[in-house]
Amino acid sequence: MQSVILGSQAIKRGALTRGQLRWRYEPLFPDVHVLKGTPRSLYTRTVGAWVWSRERGAITGRAAAAIHGAKWVRDDAPIELLWKCYDTPDGIIARDDHFSYDDIMEIDDMAVATYPRCAYDLGRHLPRNEALIHLDSLARATGIRAEHVVPIIERYKGARHIRRVRTAVDLMDAGAQSPKETLLRLLLIDAGFPRPRTQIPVRDEYDVPFAYLDMGWESVKIAVEYDGDQHRIDRSQYVWDERRLRRVRDRGYLHVKVIAEDRPFEVIERVRRAWAEREPGSMVV
Repeated sequence: MQSVILGSQAIKRGALTRGQLRWRYEPLFPDVHVLKGTPRSLYTRTVGAWVWSRERGAITGRAAAAIHGAKWVRDDAPIELLWKCYDTPDGIIARDDHFSYDDIMEIDDMAVATYPRCAYDLGRHLPRNEALIHLDSLARATGIRAEHVVPIIERYKGARHIRRVRTAVDLMDAGAQSPKETLLRLLLIDAGFPRPRTQIPVRDEYDVPFAYLDMGWESVKIAVEYDGDQHRIDRSQYVWDERRLRRVRDRGYLHVKVIAEDRPFEVIERVRRAWAEREPGSMVV
């Protein structure tokens, strides 16, 4: 990115005077400057962090996930680098972790963790729920699966928090279409329900899918879906959703709709009642 520069180098090359640097640019990180007015986007900050490392660090974690196409990464998320440095500025996290050359790829002339290495670092360094939000999105964007990460886990099996990453990667699911869906799935798993399948196709009388359910259990025809805010601002979306829901129920599904205002215990109780209706006396939870 041309708008991100290392100030000391620009001055040393004669590309800018100190006065021009002050007038035209503003600091992003120590000695790293951007043209005035440049939005502090995640990508701008990622380039800035890489430049700050003197182009020696490898981008990983949330910033790498975003480069690979993952959504839901905040613009102010810390930029994580695989690089040995004990004095990092605010907004950058540098970790002196072991890595091999095949853990790194080149994107936009920068060193970036591969999909599996990115997933490994997300699962190892973030709390489980936050890690899963990013892992689900990374999986959706790239198609990565748990088996792709296992070789890295085995390679560094003595690393700190290795159990955490094993758990997170095992729970990774590309079917989640929003952070709320990820958290809803984890709520159901933690409550003791069988692990739900995501994006379940519901077929019409001609065996053509007309809906894909957020999550649920095909064997007992129970669906659990998070209802976003679209219907509140888009009447046509609301009508379409209601007609879809009627057709889903006509195909024999018990449908549990979850909204933002629902409390976790309320969701669990409603799903428990659906299971009891399908399998009276079931000890599933």
